[in-house]
Amino acid sequence: MSADYTALKRELGYFIGDDRLIDDPLRTLAYGTDASFYRLIPKLVVKVNDEAEMVRILAAAHRFNTPVTFRAAGTSLSGQAISDSVLLLLSGDYWRGYSISDDAAIIRLQPGVIGAWANSYLAPYQRKIGPAPASINAAKIGGIAANNASGMCCGTAQNSYHTLASLRLILADGTVLDTADPQSVTAFRDSHDELLKSLSVLAAETRNNPTLAERIRHKYRLKNTTGYSLNALIDFADPIDILQHLMIGSEGTLGFISEIGYRTVVDHPCKSTALILFPTVEIACQAVALLKQAPVTAVELMDRAALRSVQDKPDMPAYLHALDDEVAALLVDVRAADPETLKLQVAEILAVLKNIQLVREAEFTFDSVAYQALWNIRKGLFPAVGAVRTTGTTVIIEDIAFPVPQLAAAVRGLHQLFEKYHYHEALIFGHALEGNLHFVFTQDFGITAEVQRYQGLMDEVCTLVVGEYGGSLKAEHGTGRNMAPFVEMEWGSDAYRLMWQLKRLFDPANLLNPGVILNEDAEIHLKNLKPLPPADPLIDKCIECGFCEPICPSRNLTLTPRQRIVSWREISRLKKSGEDAQRLARFEHDFAYQGLDTCALDGLCAIECPVGIDTGKLTRQIRQSQHGSAAARIGDWVDRHFSTVAATTRAGLRLAALSQDLLGDRLMGKTSGLMRRLSGERIPQWNPAMPRAAGKLPASVTDVPGRNGTVVYFPSCVSRTMGPAKSDPFQADLHQVMQSLLYKAGYRVIIPERPEGLCCGMALESKGLLAQADQSLLRLERALWAASEQGRYPVLCDTSPCTFHMLEQIRQPLQIHEPVGFINRYLLEHLRRTSQMASVALHITCTSRKMGLADEMRRLAQQCAQQVFLSEDKGCCGFAGDKGFTRPELNASALKRLKASLPADCEMGISNSRTCEIGLSLHAGLSYQSIVYLVDRCFEAEYPA
Repeated sequence: MSADYTALKRELGYFIGDDRLIDDPLRTLAYGTDASFYRLIPKLVVKVNDEAEMVRILAAAHRFNTPVTFRAAGTSLSGQAISDSVLLLLSGDYWRGYSISDDAAIIRLQPGVIGAWANSYLAPYQRKIGPAPASINAAKIGGIAANNASGMCCGTAQNSYHTLASLRLILADGTVLDTADPQSVTAFRDSHDELLKSLSVLAAETRNNPTLAERIRHKYRLKNTTGYSLNALIDFADPIDILQHLMIGSEGTLGFISEIGYRTVVDHPCKSTALILFPTVEIACQAVALLKQAPVTAVELMDRAALRSVQDKPDMPAYLHALDDEVAALLVDVRAADPETLKLQVAEILAVLKNIQLVREAEFTFDSVAYQALWNIRKGLFPAVGAVRTTGTTVIIEDIAFPVPQLAAAVRGLHQLFEKYHYHEALIFGHALEGNLHFVFTQDFGITAEVQRYQGLMDEVCTLVVGEYGGSLKAEHGTGRNMAPFVEMEWGSDAYRLMWQLKRLFDPANLLNPGVILNEDAEIHLKNLKPLPPADPLIDKCIECGFCEPICPSRNLTLTPRQRIVSWREISRLKKSGEDAQRLARFEHDFAYQGLDTCALDGLCAIECPVGIDTGKLTRQIRQSQHGSAAARIGDWVDRHFSTVAATTRAGLRLAALSQDLLGDRLMGKTSGLMRRLSGERIPQWNPAMPRAAGKLPASVTDVPGRNGTVVYFPSCVSRTMGPAKSDPFQADLHQVMQSLLYKAGYRVIIPERPEGLCCGMALESKGLLAQADQSLLRLERALWAASEQGRYPVLCDTSPCTFHMLEQIRQPLQIHEPVGFINRYLLEHLRRTSQMASVALHITCTSRKMGLADEMRRLAQQCAQQVFLSEDKGCCGFAGDKGFTRPELNASALKRLKASLPADCEMGISNSRTCEIGLSLHAGLSYQSIVYLVDRCFEAEYPA
């Protein structure tokens, strides 16, 4: 019986809303894409909110004989998170629960928790979870456990398998088992006695087969994620223990993990590292063998090609350029509970290496900045290849392990294969203590001869790893589709047959992620290869890793940066090929809202992206290309008559305030909503956090003398037009408070001439009116240049986004500051604190993060309040200039969890962008205002005039 997707969707529609049952072409492509180099497009994508829904979905899938694949973050690399059937996504605002035991020895996590979040929850206890994949800032716990991901400092002892405390899971038949709950275990033993007996029999047969048992022990002396976790059959006697450990690394093919309990590990606060250079890889590997006995946390091996790939990056050591071609490096990491112990450990390591030949003396750094710079060498290797690859090619990162005594010979063997198959850009790095190597190269899958070249390389790599050295074909990235054809080659026929027995025992209908781990198609690793057609130089370097997704404000509403790029690549391909005009029209229509209208343009994706892609720049460029002459004329008029636009805005705000006073908030909201609907959503939505009109600016130059200096103050157009909301605790305009603070600190204030007509142009740029934005910025630049006496005086802008835009775009050598940095650097020394608030909520804007001001902002807030709370989600608020008015659903989605994440006793919220503060106030349930208000309230002049 074949799958009936229409009937299944109708069945699911009884308990899942239409907005979470997705089958349109654009979103099935976008949501169906993961970080691997494979592509399957699902027939149906379902966003699943909770365990009860998952149980009902699995029951329905069984009735309709429909395969399903579970997806967490989609950062996996081996093709285990894609499907051409039904893809079950963890809804972004759900599956995020966690609990920590009193002694912090155990943390229980739902599968939607990002790995880095788990560590942040444990940080106050100086604990962390054991797994530490490179993708930990994006990867979710469900994927980390299902793939048995490990990482640089994890080794084998601290992976999910070895730190598993308990598991809550859903089997293919919909049964829920919680191994931490004795009642659940008892009920399961009664209901699934045959399953547990079968596991016990298989375990006994395995232990009684000395050859197979010894092979399993041998395989797991190394890192190994090829196939199922057969070690569970010899490590445990209780079938419940066997079952839950089999789930680790099963890649969603045996069941769904709805919660995992981890035994936490110590997270030592004191750290040191050294990049140690050796004349050859053989000598480096001799050092690895010695370091296994030393108190090291991690040892990362890098060949010369790896070092060469990053040597021109900023902050890299100059000596990297002068190294011989044979040089290899070890990045050695050491951690301890206190500085004294750390120094003793470093001394012990240096003693171990004293008889090893080095290229230069080993130097451990204890400085946090230098420490991070050295680790950036290692972290930059994968993106370094991605950034320089030929457009249209993809980046492959393979993941293997060798016995450490054979590591040097294995590296030489890989180098010979790269040479033989002409992968001259390939580089090698890895977790040397475990013999775990990654090699990275670029590949074109659009040419048959190139696919054959790849096939030849991989066939010989498998022979090298398994045949010559008895290694692992997948050490930590999971089997997926990538290595499924080679599982039997690595494990042998007995173990392979055992794996199929386990699969059929748990999933007799083969509906859970079929084709992953076990696949009878010997060439499945060469099929369904993902195309990466050129689309635009702004995004062509994207490797679709998904690291950008957790920070994107539209991630739970429409598309993420990765998904926007996937969609635009397909639109561009269809335009160039001309093959399917109907599909192209549908894509362009849907992308207008999904991709363009709901992109916040915040640019935080570039910070998280390994190759620095700002998807917002693509959005602006597309908007510009879609503008006709009418839009350009409107933009020109706005640019020339900006003072009129500002005056009109203030008049509108005064009218809205009057209406609010007359109608009250409830009736005003209903009236505004009706007018918005009648206008086709062209009229902005009013809300109770809407500001009132700001008052008039003072004279251009004040008479207050500047005993401590002079500053040019540019009140942004937002703060010139938008005053406080009716319910805000501080009712003075921001420009008044900013000047009050400057006067207290003894500064003379200059305001540029005719400020009412000045704007940085960011609002025009966000609409794609780039030429008009440039004109507006140029006018402002000239005014600031004149007011500052050609850069003599610093320039202060009171709004973070405007300041960042000016810093990026202004060409004259102006000293441009936003409030937080200026207050910290220039004002606090002339002020004295007279009071503190009890507690405040702090929102750090996107542009503050991009300017590196997050820590400064936090420290300044802590000067003004005894407690400072930050929301769990650290991304953009989604107000995005005026989108909070025109697309309020973006702001609502981005801040859905804000109110629940803040304690009830917060007195107010603070930020440094007026528009962001509107959305924050609306969704937090308390007023947000500029941090300037708080500083002005809590500080007075050190020496009153």
